[in-house]
Amino acid sequence: MSGDAGERDVERIVREVAAPALAALARRFGDFAACEDAVQEALIAAAAQWPREGVPESPRAWIVHVARRRLIDHVRSESARRQRESDAAAEIMTGGDERETQEEMDDTLALYFMCCHPSLTGASAVALALRALGGLTTEEIGRAFLVPAATMGQRISRAKETLHATGARFDLPGPRERAARATAVVRVLYLIFNEGYATSSGEHVYRTDLCGEAIRLARELRRLMPENGDVTALLALMLLTDARREARVGPNGELIPLDEQDRSHWDRSAIAEGKALVEESFSAGRIGEYQIQAAIAALHDEAASVDSTDWRQIRDLYVALMGLTENSMVTLNHAVAVAMVDGAEAGLALLEPLSLDKRWRSNHRLEAVRAHLLERAGQRDAAIESFRRAAEQTVSLPERNFLILKAARLDAR
Repeated sequence: MSGDAGERDVERIVREVAAPALAALARRFGDFAACEDAVQEALIAAAAQWPREGVPESPRAWIVHVARRRLIDHVRSESARRQRESDAAAEIMTGGDERETQEEMDDTLALYFMCCHPSLTGASAVALALRALGGLTTEEIGRAFLVPAATMGQRISRAKETLHATGARFDLPGPRERAARATAVVRVLYLIFNEGYATSSGEHVYRTDLCGEAIRLARELRRLMPENGDVTALLALMLLTDARREARVGPNGELIPLDEQDRSHWDRSAIAEGKALVEESFSAGRIGEYQIQAAIAALHDEAASVDSTDWRQIRDLYVALMGLTENSMVTLNHAVAVAMVDGAEAGLALLEPLSLDKRWRSNHRLEAVRAHLLERAGQRDAAIESFRRAAEQTVSLPERNFLILKAARLDAR
């Protein structure tokens, strides 16, 4: 053991090793559902034991070892499959320590492709991968899809059952099948990165573990599929967005919005790499939603200040983006861009259709944007009310504190 660790450190380590451990077991055992259950049990044991006894020298090997024992019990209990699965159990028991090789690093990406099996709908595949590999809770995934956690839990359970029924096996698919599943895999990595960059719950503004893993896997995916413009654009978008990460948090962990950030703290090397990838992705031919989002991110990163940002071009890009996706977050961001060009009242008018959508009635992001635009429109009292309502709706502590502070500052004027 490497010594005592706080609960936060344990939570971070557990999240980091979950997907690689699942990948290692899936390669040997093949049964995704059984492996996922075994890893979840091992993670629960780690969360209970490591804060008291310390984190092992090799956390992933510990998780794999405990999960192996669970899998062996599973094998022994399945009498109808005794011979086949006892062979699998013998292989698991003699597998030895896990080694950090490029092949094992690729195993995690192979699992993403497995979760995005053609037997699953796109939404179910993404949800399953986010839960099993991204380490997101059903509540976090539900918020990403604007559905209740219970609904999302049922969707994930059905996806696992479908995957088991089809006999899907662990393997990195060939080029043709890889291309067919790439859209879902890209979507998963995009959502994992988003949850890491703007954490929807908890005490932190962002989670470096999710952002870092999403970027790493996007690089691996690009290595496998260099001709895919969406993959290249996704990596560009991640780099251009993550470049601002350090400037988003103050000395006490508080959230700092874009218009108040010290841009000298932005990562210029990441911005340069991201801009080069944007140009490469546009030259690949088809222009999709990730290319446009990356172009918008590049415009933000190029600007010396909020006022000097090319908001007209950003507004027009959001119009193009709305033609490619029905994502309501795009409508929300478009309203902000319109407000910056055509005035706050014009932006507020675009929020009204979202207000009628029941999925958005308890979503703090809509209320926070409304508050921001009301403040720009000079409607002080209405802005205070909206900031307070948004603070009540969010489950992110930094966002709640930021929104409460905004309301208090307005109220003190």
